[in-house]
Amino acid sequence: MPSLNRLQIIGRLGKDPEEKMTKKGTKYAYFSVAVDRQWKDGDGKPQKETDWFNVEAWGRLGEICLEYLSKGRLIFLEGRLNTDRYEKDGEIKYFTKVIARQMQMLDYQPQIEDESEISAPGE
Repeated sequence: MPSLNRLQIIGRLGKDPEEKMTKKGTKYAYFSVAVDRQWKDGDGKPQKETDWFNVEAWGRLGEICLEYLSKGRLIFLEGRLNTDRYEKDGEIKYFTKVIARQMQMLDYQPQIEDESEISAPGE
């Protein structure tokens, strides 16, 4: 029987991506993404709630995330949910994260503060 584990979100980075490494030395990017939901309650008052997603990006995608993403950037992210299981104080704990497969930046690149860093072609 076929199955599907696919997640798509649009949200903002909660902090700059961190470079992490497995015990075997494989590097990956780790960051969090905030996704806001807005609605009006029964009295017509606006309500807002934020869901946070922990994200891992591996390989070339991880390198791109580390190089170009920063806190507050708006991104589209596609991936799959993965739940890690571990034991702490004799109790089994679960931690769900997103393993990114595709990422697209949806906002403009931040402005360069020092305009002298920009040169015309051929200079």
